Amino acid sequence: MIPKEILKKIQKIHIRTNHIVNDIFAGEYESAFRGRGMEFEEVREYTPGDDVRDIDWNVTARFGHPFVKLYREERELTIMLLVDVSSSSLFGTQQQLKQELSAELASVLAFAATKSNDKVGLIIFSDHVEKFIPPKKGKNHVWRVIREVLQHQPIATKTDIPAALNYLNKVARRKVVTFLISDFIADSYERALRTTNKKHDLISVCITDPRELELPAAGIVELQDAESGETILIDSSDKNFRKGYSLLAHKTLQDRFDLFRSIGVDYIDIRTDVPYSDPIMKFFRMREKRV
Repeated sequence: MIPKEILKKIQKIHIRTNHIVNDIFAGEYESAFRGRGMEFEEVREYTPGDDVRDIDWNVTARFGHPFVKLYREERELTIMLLVDVSSSSLFGTQQQLKQELSAELASVLAFAATKSNDKVGLIIFSDHVEKFIPPKKGKNHVWRVIREVLQHQPIATKTDIPAALNYLNKVARRKVVTFLISDFIADSYERALRTTNKKHDLISVCITDPRELELPAAGIVELQDAESGETILIDSSDKNFRKGYSLLAHKTLQDRFDLFRSIGVDYIDIRTDVPYSDPIMKFFRMREKRV
């Protein structure tokens, strides 16, 4: 049985994301990703304007006038959604927790894939893989993906991105489009990103809350690391401290994006205080130009 609170969240996300996919991302997703290749379909007689490179010389010789080969794109793709549910995803100072935003992003991507008749799979991870749902098609499957992300109760608190990527590489034998949805508050994942990006089409979806970049002046505050449980006291009224905190946080984020670029991993910069439709649309259009 699904708790009523979770069911309401699922229905709300379904309505909102379905609208976004239909009205904003219509056609953009399909244009952004190629199929697996071109598959021969049939031959027909040559007509002016056809590419001479497509002439089937064997059939042409047999019938004494030119015929061309016709191909169709083998469209079907497999989309894998890797969703980080470590304790840092339970943070949020805007309208949503990062975990709820992750579920909504997963929903948008899953619905877009479903409309193109692509398969969608899910890996939920913390410091190990906590849930794996094999790729399937259909809206009912998308509902399950959303439900699992929202309803999942993490077993562990920490993050191990390499563990999730290594698992993906074992279960996905063919090339898949992989969206890694995380705040990337973790260590030592560069090598795993490089390895996975060589085998699959890897896109990092990086979620950041504004309070992770800027602190308010709120006096003496106790901060706790959600994953390690460690706490420290800070004086947030100290202007120099807030400035130093902000500079370090922004540098950490920029270093992360620089890493993605240096190893050829595409990324989408998602902020909890800004509508996510714009950065996703920007990403789709960038990919479309590249294709």
